[in-house]
Amino acid sequence: MNDKAVRQRPRGIYLLPNLFTTGAMFAGFYAMTSAINSHFETAAIAIFVAMVLDGLDGRVARLTNTQSEFGAQYDSLSDMVSFGVAPGLVMYLWVLSSMGQLGLFAAFVHTAGGALRLARFNTQLTTADKRYFQGLPSPAAAAILAGFIWISAKYHYDVHAIKYLALILTISTGLLMVSNFRYSSFKEIDLRGRVPFIVAISIMLTIAFVMAHPETMLFLFFLGYAVSGPIITLIMRKRKRQVRNT
Repeated sequence: MNDKAVRQRPRGIYLLPNLFTTGAMFAGFYAMTSAINSHFETAAIAIFVAMVLDGLDGRVARLTNTQSEFGAQYDSLSDMVSFGVAPGLVMYLWVLSSMGQLGLFAAFVHTAGGALRLARFNTQLTTADKRYFQGLPSPAAAAILAGFIWISAKYHYDVHAIKYLALILTISTGLLMVSNFRYSSFKEIDLRGRVPFIVAISIMLTIAFVMAHPETMLFLFFLGYAVSGPIITLIMRKRKRQVRNT
């Protein structure tokens, strides 16, 4: 009887990785509440904090061997809040609301793109090429919008003068998330392996430069990453044509 009770006991959840996931979701929620109170720079920074925590939960789960189906689904729901809903709402409250229905449409395109991107990712976990993501990852899409807001707030840009640029960025991130462009996952990089000394110095200098100008460097990095998808896809298609013709 005792053995049967043990077998029927409901399984619990792993605490440590899910704490990071909860932290990421709270950061996304905090970004939305900050935007509602017109603290847009704080909202942008909160989205980047969510990115850091989102990157840590999976790594912690792998290091501690605490991966679970619950954790994967919870992570997707957290990503939807932090990288789908939060950036779209923050952009809308920041500038898109002044553009009426067009601004509302743009904010929804990003939010819907995030939802579709996450749903597609979950259905392709076992079949997709681990070296690449299909479509722009939602954290990177959110970082582009958050970085744009952060730069504008930092340097006191006239919001109404850049509202059409904000509109284009918001729609573009939504469409890139559901595109078929391939983006490097960087999973082939061996962080445990040895690298030349010059590489280590270069990484240190890059980190120092990012810390000195985080809003500019983060925006440019993720914008460049977004552009890399079409380039990688075109190169891969060109190579396939060359192989067929040989």
